[in-house]
Amino acid sequence: MTEPQNESIPARSRYAGELITATDDEVSEALKDLSIPTLLMSLVHMTGDLSFLSGPNVPAGNYLNEVQGFMSPESQAEVRAIAAQVICEYRDSGCVLPADPPAEVIHQMMNVLVADTVPEEYVPMLMEELELDGVDARAAGTVYSNLGSEVSEFHVVVIGAGMSGILAGIRLGRAGIPYTILEKNSGAGGTWFENRYPGCRVDVGNHFYCYSFAPNNEWSEFFAQQPELQKYFEDCAREFDVVDHIRFGSEVSTAHWDEEQARWQVEIRQSQGRTTLTANAVISAVGQLNRPSLPQIPGRETFAGTAMHSAQWIPGTDLRNKRVAVIGTGASAFQIVPTIADQVEHLSVFQRSAPWMFPNPNYHEQVGDGVRWAMRHLPFYGRWYRFLLFWPACDGGLPAMRIDPDYPHQDRAISEINDAARDFFTQWMVEQVADDPALAEKVVPDYVCLGKRTLQDNGSWLAALMRKNVELVTDPILRIEPTGIVTENRQASGGESAQLEGESLAEFDLIIYATGFHANKYLWPMEITGRDGAVLSEQWGDEPTAYLGITVPNFPNMFCLYGPGTNLAHGGSLIFHSECQIRYVMGALDALISGEYRSIECRSEVCEEYTQRTQAELRTMVWSHPSISYSWFRNPSGEIYILSPWRLVDYWNWTKEPDLSEFLLQP
Repeated sequence: MTEPQNESIPARSRYAGELITATDDEVSEALKDLSIPTLLMSLVHMTGDLSFLSGPNVPAGNYLNEVQGFMSPESQAEVRAIAAQVICEYRDSGCVLPADPPAEVIHQMMNVLVADTVPEEYVPMLMEELELDGVDARAAGTVYSNLGSEVSEFHVVVIGAGMSGILAGIRLGRAGIPYTILEKNSGAGGTWFENRYPGCRVDVGNHFYCYSFAPNNEWSEFFAQQPELQKYFEDCAREFDVVDHIRFGSEVSTAHWDEEQARWQVEIRQSQGRTTLTANAVISAVGQLNRPSLPQIPGRETFAGTAMHSAQWIPGTDLRNKRVAVIGTGASAFQIVPTIADQVEHLSVFQRSAPWMFPNPNYHEQVGDGVRWAMRHLPFYGRWYRFLLFWPACDGGLPAMRIDPDYPHQDRAISEINDAARDFFTQWMVEQVADDPALAEKVVPDYVCLGKRTLQDNGSWLAALMRKNVELVTDPILRIEPTGIVTENRQASGGESAQLEGESLAEFDLIIYATGFHANKYLWPMEITGRDGAVLSEQWGDEPTAYLGITVPNFPNMFCLYGPGTNLAHGGSLIFHSECQIRYVMGALDALISGEYRSIECRSEVCEEYTQRTQAELRTMVWSHPSISYSWFRNPSGEIYILSPWRLVDYWNWTKEPDLSEFLLQP
């Protein structure tokens, strides 16, 4: 993932860059691809010259995925010309860096890069995230490799070999704690192993959607597609010696806490039968979006054609000249529909609720050769580029999601800033379909902006819906028959249709269910039994809760990554959150090992108080607005238990280390 530091560069950081050997012309050519605000930060590192942080040629603003800081083309050109000279002089002098910028200068650089004032309370978190010194501070902690038989007999079982499971393996391995990862699939990658539908890609910028300590400088796209993402996590598993600890094809069916032995008995279902592992601690890394949810439509099983959930794509499916139905207009459909629209004979997209979306012109863009060159060679370019993606996706979006009870137009927005976002998003969508007023009416949501998962697009979604062979169906689905889908009222259809009284049957060869997952069913369908026979599924019901989303009363020595109340709907990255969570878990394991405790369990009153605070906070947020009749964020009662309403900086502070007074500790 990362290159070794060049020996000719002082050993200050592994991100200081490789020795530059490019010619003057090659340097100038590479600069055409770069983010100019990020380039300015690299120039400061190369020269120590703080004049790059002031004057007319600095960023003028920031916005999610806007990497040029709204700088004019003329300003960008001026910086490129100066940078070409500076980089060549740096090359000719042997790529020797001046002294590291002091902390106050780093803070100034943060402010300039994002054209904003980064509050002091964020600086420690961002310094850790930047990792300019090359030290992975989130891995700091006890290393047990040489502590003898007591540690060698300690064993952790991790459930899942996706992003969080591999991360857990990396941290456990570094600490010298024996562990086994159980993975139900035949390969690593989790959601990026399972989801292989056409167009599948990440919607967080790749240079941020990777482990903070393992950047990938070779991404081919800014928002990479599934094969490249799976390869990244597989490569990390190999590079950090995790892969040998993974048992593939091993699905956990039950886990039972043995109070007398203070151990978990974990039963595994494999092709050759069942077996049981004993563990001192269990880490669940199964995530929230891993069990596909199929809609309860009458007659679904009677369809005679091919049907599949987007997360269970049938390899080799031929879409050419097929009549295809896509049920759902969420994130998966957003990627599938534009990808397959030009392959099929006819495509009907069945929409229950229109999604809000915002522009992202880089969504399908290739990473230029110059960017990859800069990531490898320009000092700290990659670290600052990651920061540039992180800050607009940090906590700045939360104000637009907080309900202002005094705002007079609650029927359309929750606050003045939320209303402004609604106007901006609406105008952007309507302009794309200006020639089709009927479609425009369908694609603008009827609920408050940001109330559900907000999607990003480069125009491909609405362009696909405007194709002659594509239709957007908003009439309710009544049932599925062997030949197709029956809706309540007839709509014009490019496929063969049979008119029924008050109904319309559209015939299809293939139905794709882009209908999401059982997001509220954590660790399902596993049967987890804790202390005194407590059954996790019964304790949670439809209201799963965990302290900080990590620890659960009555379930000693069990920890969740991406657990209840940790899904991010306002920004950030699940990888950032998981790195916070695993550091907290490692602190708890340290208490077990160093403190010679047999079990550690969150106090019920601590979890309950946190749950009440979280629920109170969620009630002030847009996701709870009454205009939203249904959402995968909500449980059957309409309550929200899967989202985090907290600022990233607060969660980072809360999870730096566990407060042992909040736990029951058995010596």
